[in-house]
Amino acid sequence: MNLPNSITLSRIASVPLLIWALSPKFPVHGAHGEQEILASAIFIIASITDGVDGYIARKRGQITTLGMLLDPLADKLMVTAAFVLLVAYTPDLMKPWIAVLVIGREFLVNGLRSIAASEGFTIEASDIGKLKTVVQIVSVVAAILAHRWDHWDMGWYPFPVHLTAMIAIYWMATLSILSAADYFLGFWKKIDHASGSRRQRKVLSRRKAQVETVPPTA
Repeated sequence: MNLPNSITLSRIASVPLLIWALSPKFPVHGAHGEQEILASAIFIIASITDGVDGYIARKRGQITTLGMLLDPLADKLMVTAAFVLLVAYTPDLMKPWIAVLVIGREFLVNGLRSIAASEGFTIEASDIGKLKTVVQIVSVVAAILAHRWDHWDMGWYPFPVHLTAMIAIYWMATLSILSAADYFLGFWKKIDHASGSRRQRKVLSRRKAQVETVPPTA
């Protein structure tokens, strides 16, 4: 078990911790927001490991089949758990249709990448997809914190926690749709090109076979 795979496994292990931190049976429900702070910290750390494991694997040349299997699995588990939990934890912010949209988008992109891999090409992460990931982290953390605080008094400026969460969530939903469309267009162009290349190779092979079977003339 190399270091990148161990980090990925730690992200999977953080899923039950997040479920515990956002459950009604959490042992500490203090006025200082211990539950919300702990849940936010767990999600932030898990999100950071999502980039760290891939970076280390590429830098050390430790990309393995196990890692290629575990990494998307860990991502889907973390995203699904976070949004399903938030539908119950902050129902005024996280609507069920938003959770379904985000989770569905994750499985759509994963399916497109699987098909692309079977066809011999890859779909690179787009700038919209990367921005969606950042906004997604902000929206989840802000939604968790908004369960306890409407705003934070920061001197003369009352930072609007609830408003920030609402804006981030709907911005994330918009980016999810845009990035899904972007991935699909990229996939369609490459799959169409790959199909054209296969048809061309078949035609050339057929012509070559026909030439080889033609008997030489006297």
